[in-house]
Amino acid sequence: MSSRRRRRAGGWDSIVPDRSHVVIAGVSTRALAASAARAGYRVTAVDAFGDADLAAVAAVVPLRREPGQPFVADEAARAVRSVPADFAAYTSSFENHPSAVLMLARGRGRRLLGNPANIIRGVRDPFALARALRLRGFEVPLTRASAPLARNRRRWLLKPRHSGGGHGIIAWRPGTGVPRRAYLQERIAGTPGSIVFAADGRRALPLGVTRQLVGLPAFGASGFRYCGSLLAGHAPLFPRQAELLARAGELAGAVTEAFGLRGLNTVDFIARRGVPVPIEVNPRYSASMELIERATGLLLFRVHAESCAGRLPRLPGAPAEVWGKAIVFARRATVIDDPTAWGIDLADVPHRGERIARGRPVCTVFARGRTGEACTARLARAARAVYAPAAVRGAA
Repeated sequence: MSSRRRRRAGGWDSIVPDRSHVVIAGVSTRALAASAARAGYRVTAVDAFGDADLAAVAAVVPLRREPGQPFVADEAARAVRSVPADFAAYTSSFENHPSAVLMLARGRGRRLLGNPANIIRGVRDPFALARALRLRGFEVPLTRASAPLARNRRRWLLKPRHSGGGHGIIAWRPGTGVPRRAYLQERIAGTPGSIVFAADGRRALPLGVTRQLVGLPAFGASGFRYCGSLLAGHAPLFPRQAELLARAGELAGAVTEAFGLRGLNTVDFIARRGVPVPIEVNPRYSASMELIERATGLLLFRVHAESCAGRLPRLPGAPAEVWGKAIVFARRATVIDDPTAWGIDLADVPHRGERIARGRPVCTVFARGRTGEACTARLARAARAVYAPAAVRGAA
């Protein structure tokens, strides 16, 4: 392993690698790879996109896939198994594939930065999660593996067991069945959100709370599809926000205690009357996290590595403004013109001339505002620049 030096950074004494090498794999790795590069790591990355700005911070290992084929975590882990590295880390959708996590960690003596396969199996089981939190006094949605009785008047969502980003979630219709690879979760009315936290296996440190943007047509999304986040600071994004933030911190602590989480994690919830009703745990780096890095300057990859080693950072200050990001999805089959001419703050930058199928992500846009409404409006304005005829053209 490469030599190390001691630094003072982010409010705690840290052992920082001197150009240690990390392999990062996942559907989208750009944000975590950029954070690792800023923290001083040499990065090799494999993901579904290989965007231009990922290539600026990492050596990119391409996946040899036919157009339109989905990302496969096992395939990504195999693609980098012969790459010599000190560490391995993952993003979505590795949380749904413990075998791929095992494969990623085994390569050439690497140390895994993140939750191991056995912890993933436990916390990603919706029934185990609901039981653990109910026993600790938290309100949780009802969860079922089979259809309820006809007289049951609750509303339900049909969710894939291997879920991510809202893909495949639909409103369940009474009288229909529940496939073996899906489950029913009680539909909770409220505002979707997420708490970001670092964990050391016993304790959790909340880093921020975000409001999720879901299914917004302004970004080419619909249904339950995740399309962005707003970072809550001093500006209110939820009803009874102070109560919600306190209870969300307790929720993060309870999940960590129950399952032994390490590194960066999130709990997705529905905010209802100041209470975060948990619906899912993402035991890995998640899309909302880069807003915290942008707003506070905290290097989240360093936080991830330190907390996996049992060292939690000092709590960052809350931002005064609302910081937001949105994923812009293609409304039709598209060929990219010149992203550098769009004149907006963006990431996950596609290559000039790249063909993007309808419904696939084009890029990520960013904005700030005094309120959630103002920030969302600025994100929508940035999305319109992406959709402009001068930016993209229809694919033949």
